[in-house]
Amino acid sequence: MKPKSARQVTFEVLDNMAVGFIFFFGIMISAELREGMGAATDVGLGWMPGILPFQIVLLVLAAITGLFATLIQKYTMDWEFMRSAQTKARRLQMDMREVQLSGDKARQQRLQEEQLKMVSEQGKMMQMQFKPMLFIGIVSIPLFMWAYFYIGNHNITMVFPFWGPQSITSSVFGPIIYWFYWYFICSIPLSQIIRKALDVGSMS
Repeated sequence: MKPKSARQVTFEVLDNMAVGFIFFFGIMISAELREGMGAATDVGLGWMPGILPFQIVLLVLAAITGLFATLIQKYTMDWEFMRSAQTKARRLQMDMREVQLSGDKARQQRLQEEQLKMVSEQGKMMQMQFKPMLFIGIVSIPLFMWAYFYIGNHNITMVFPFWGPQSITSSVFGPIIYWFYWYFICSIPLSQIIRKALDVGSMS
């Protein structure tokens, strides 16, 4: 099978990104779509705020999206290939530094040719990294739309360290609002724990 050129790989990456961005911005722009998706998802999630504090609800959503994203990445990405490609890239960088110090022009030219050959591998890595985005969005976007839907219909206050009680729709800074800030504060350590437990993303 003829290997794909760097240009073909780049176009495939852009195609995947385009589909994901169209889906994402379509939801963000259309208020009716957001409302409809939030209301539909409320059928499955609307019970949670009745038995859990809302900060715990957001923690649960962060755990769900983190787990799903990790599983998608685990089974759609070729981690052996990515480890091998990154090892080659690090070795090539070290060799380039050595040859620049030694002044060996012939070897430097060979290494530069090897760098050009690695472009297609770098493109394939980009493709693998973007490929899971659409699948992850299928789960994470409805959860976000439900959060927008529920918060829009309820006046919710959370207590934050140093800041005290705050309306979760107020701005922390710029466009970042409190509930979004809390979600990402929860998602970062949870995602790391899940990725570590499932051995996903280790390049060593």
